[in-house]
Amino acid sequence: MLKVFRYRLYPTKAQKTELSKTLELCRWTYNETLALRKNAWESEQRNINYYDSKKMIPVWKKDKPELKTVHSQVLQEVIKRVDLAFQAFFRRVKAGEKVGYPRFKGYGRYDSITYTQSGFELYIQQLKVSKIGEIKIKLHRLFDGDIHRLNIRKTPTGKWFASFLVETESPLTLQKTELSIGVDVGISSFLTLSDGQHIPNPRFFVTEEKNLAKAQRKLSKAEKGTTLRKKALKVVQHVHERIANKREDFAQKVSLNLIKAYDLITFEDLNIKGMTQNHCLAKHIADVAWNQLITLTTYKAEWAGKRVELVNPYNTSQMCSGCSEIVKKDLSERTHNCPSCGLIIDRDHNAAINILRLGLQSLRIPDRCPSLQ
Repeated sequence: MLKVFRYRLYPTKAQKTELSKTLELCRWTYNETLALRKNAWESEQRNINYYDSKKMIPVWKKDKPELKTVHSQVLQEVIKRVDLAFQAFFRRVKAGEKVGYPRFKGYGRYDSITYTQSGFELYIQQLKVSKIGEIKIKLHRLFDGDIHRLNIRKTPTGKWFASFLVETESPLTLQKTELSIGVDVGISSFLTLSDGQHIPNPRFFVTEEKNLAKAQRKLSKAEKGTTLRKKALKVVQHVHERIANKREDFAQKVSLNLIKAYDLITFEDLNIKGMTQNHCLAKHIADVAWNQLITLTTYKAEWAGKRVELVNPYNTSQMCSGCSEIVKKDLSERTHNCPSCGLIIDRDHNAAINILRLGLQSLRIPDRCPSLQ
């Protein structure tokens, strides 16, 4: 299977300058490609595809010799990104969604370069990159397999990372447990499992909110173009990065624990984008990052030979897990109290049991499984 391995880079001052120049030249190429396709359609009603755009690279190199300092595959990948942006745009238009036309990249809005097939070599402590040189890399873990592509990215705080797309045949060796679990994601509890376990919500954004507000106030007061504003901006970026790192670390650990403990994990197939339209809950829904957890759990399950199922969330909270009677409840009601069978249970626990039942039904597995026993 294909897997991404990410490592921290430590370029020298000269290498940082070269990498930044490469990013700017890639940004120029992106904008030029977008302008080419936009003008061709507006003036001649002519559609320019990826291959037509790629033919312009030699022409641009004559007018802008600095482009010769960038590896050819990197420039081709930039044009591919523009083509993918247009493909996504037309796909959303056909689907009847509200869409925006692909945008030009402003200064500092292009943050990564990609090498495909060639242009780089990896050693124990060095990453040799074409046109840049040998960059110090921290290989905190080794991997086996063929490298398909390399992506070098600069974070808003100025850190550099290398991500390798590797085709590996080394699966995650975990013992089979023959257990299944239903998972109800929430805000008051991060997760509620069908066996009654609750994982508290760490609320990373809420705990850092005061620090972020303080940093943003200083940023808003600083005059544009000054050194003080650059320092204030860096503090804001560090707070956002710290929140994102904590959230990802927590989701990685929770997903790994689920994979270790269960062979089948069932989640609701939630419309998270639609749920964030509720302005009272949008901040808290974004903070828990349910989609990140489901994505991490899914790829780890595939790697370990286990399974993740997504089920329809319709009425999972309203249906009684004991007798299947629909018991209407407001969002503020946190206890499920069934008048038909007398079942009194936590609302999220009741939903998690229903989610597990739907997951087992989708696989046509009898409800009498070890996890329910």
